[in-house]
Amino acid sequence: MADTQPVDPVKWIVAMLWSRPDVLPAAIAEVIANWGPVDFEGPDRPFDVTDYYHAEMGATLHRRLISMQDLVPPEDLRQAKLICNRIERQLADAAGRCVNLDIGYLDRSKVVLASVKYAGQKIHLGDGVYADLIARYRGGRYQPFEWTFPDFRDGRYDQDLATIRQIYLEQLRMVSKNRF
Repeated sequence: MADTQPVDPVKWIVAMLWSRPDVLPAAIAEVIANWGPVDFEGPDRPFDVTDYYHAEMGATLHRRLISMQDLVPPEDLRQAKLICNRIERQLADAAGRCVNLDIGYLDRSKVVLASVKYAGQKIHLGDGVYADLIARYRGGRYQPFEWTFPDFRDGRYDQDLATIRQIYLEQLRMVSKNRF
């Protein structure tokens, strides 16, 4: 029988989708209040690959990836998604959500996003929250799967994820150095 091994901490990423730019600063402030400073903020990109959110959020949507400075245990993902849902409700208007916060994590070999929508590949974590493996690191980049969101599949976030991974690997080196 094998003994359990320590698990490396992971790096929070938040894929922020919004329709109203005036709500974005409040969303970022809430994310920072819950998980500490941002250490990477990607550019705003059009979210133009699906009309799934149009009825609720409008047709002109943008997405930005950010990552949080502090490394965390991967098992905190369920609670983090519940907090994101609370933030989304708090910032909603009469028409519905103005921002969608897809929190997840990146480690040296994968990207996982939290979801409250069931799908066959997702792993239930509790309280209706699922872990959705959307990419694995292979061939020098995070490779998507057939179920991965189309905007993550088309490569528009590849450079962001590569930069976040470099930050993460340097943080892991420092953690390892301080363990011994």
